[in-house]
Amino acid sequence: MLNLRTRLLLTSVLFAGILLLVACPPRESIAKINRDPGRYAGKEVTIAGRVVDSYGALGRGAFLVDDHTGSMWVVAGHYGVPGTGAKVAVTGYVEQGFTMAGRNFATILKETERRH
Repeated sequence: MLNLRTRLLLTSVLFAGILLLVACPPRESIAKINRDPGRYAGKEVTIAGRVVDSYGALGRGAFLVDDHTGSMWVVAGHYGVPGTGAKVAVTGYVEQGFTMAGRNFATILKETERRH
C-alpha cells in the first residue's frame, strides 16, 4: 500500500499532466487550415514542419513553414526568425487576409510560441 506522501505526489503529477494536455492547442495540418481558414480564424493552433523561406531584421519578420500537406507564412513573435531548413513546431493565432473569387489569400499564423 502506498503511503500518503507517495499518493499525493502521484496525484499531483497526474493532475499536472492532464492540465498540460488540456492547455495545448490542437496540432493541425496546414492543408486542413488552408481548406477552411474561416473555421480557424482567431483560434490558437499548432503547426509543425520545416522552414522553407524566411525574411527578417532585428528579430522581427516572417517565415514559411511546409508540413508536406501545404505551406503557411508565420509572423515571428519574440523568438526571432529561424533559418531556412530548421524544423519547428509553432503555436499561434490564425488570421485571414482576403478572399477573392472563392480563393483565400494570405492566411497567416501569428506566433505565440515555438519549439525546435
